[in-house]
Amino acid sequence: MFVFILSFLISFALVFAIMPSVIKIAVEKRLVATPEERSSHHTITPCLGGIPIFLGVLFCSLLLTPMEQWESLQYILSALVIVFMIGTKDDISQLSAGKKTAGLVIAIAILVTRGGIRLESLYELFGVTTTLPYWLSIAASAFTLLVISNAFNLIDGIDGLAGTVGIIAMLTFGTWFFVVGNVYLGILALAASGGMLAFLYYNMSKTQKTFMGDTGALVIGMLLGIMTIEFIDFGSTGPISAAYRFEHPIAVAVGILIIPLFDTIRVFITRSLRGVSPMKPDRRHIHHLLIDSNHSHVQATFMLAMVNLAFISLALFLDPLLNLHAILSIEIGLALILTYLLHRYASRIKRKKARQTEPTESARLPQTA
Repeated sequence: MFVFILSFLISFALVFAIMPSVIKIAVEKRLVATPEERSSHHTITPCLGGIPIFLGVLFCSLLLTPMEQWESLQYILSALVIVFMIGTKDDISQLSAGKKTAGLVIAIAILVTRGGIRLESLYELFGVTTTLPYWLSIAASAFTLLVISNAFNLIDGIDGLAGTVGIIAMLTFGTWFFVVGNVYLGILALAASGGMLAFLYYNMSKTQKTFMGDTGALVIGMLLGIMTIEFIDFGSTGPISAAYRFEHPIAVAVGILIIPLFDTIRVFITRSLRGVSPMKPDRRHIHHLLIDSNHSHVQATFMLAMVNLAFISLALFLDPLLNLHAILSIEIGLALILTYLLHRYASRIKRKKARQTEPTESARLPQTA
């Protein structure tokens, strides 16, 4: 247990110590995020906060991982270095979506072909219980990693949200990996959560504010994808005690990642139904709806964190009681209801604001005889 606590503390201290220097360099070199029409921010802000987070994860994993587990770790770190370079390049000078995706695919290829980060089965999803053919296992795993890494990147839209959701997910995965004895994944998860906690201090700061940027969001997103696949696969087939094994690890994983997964899939579907490209950015994300409902960034982040914890608790409670598809239906249905109610409330607030501004606009019009 000591090594897990140590990884959290070392990463926290390292990120907290070097973040001010990174912020200073970003300001001096004008490596900043400029507010856009859809942005929830109104000031120019440094966007290299992900660099210290990655360094904290890298340092702790190199320092604390036992040598006998290094073979499993080396391919993960190799892939994360590629993701780190993609994110840093995109934060410094805009990288095209095609090049970004190509880089992520290379990193994912390393993970699934060399690192063994693969789903061996669908574990009752769509009724599939048999072992997947190798090529289908590769495809399913690569798709899972790509979706989760991009989904986490897309929720990084307001102060504190990505860091808070990332900490909740990493602590949940890390605690489980600790109790089942999977040391290297536990160290990665705890180091990431420690680094993100230190980042949150600066992300919420008034004087030394910074964003995570694509560097941090893509690295943490890819780590969460790795954690998810290993949680599902190892939790189903690994040599662990029955007390720590889940009946439906897929449903539990969905509960842990409900905020980024549901929000991304919902936004992509609604954009497609409106005849708009799924990749075209807008203000339809859940955090945007909360901001449009007159909530501050802190309030929106707190509410989504509580919802995230509630879904995790719900998934853990229902795991031994219902089958996989019943739990997934409850999770998705509840998420749809909550989002629908939020969307209606946000729309009502917008209409109210529009009515309040109409007299003001009319008064400005020139009067004619």
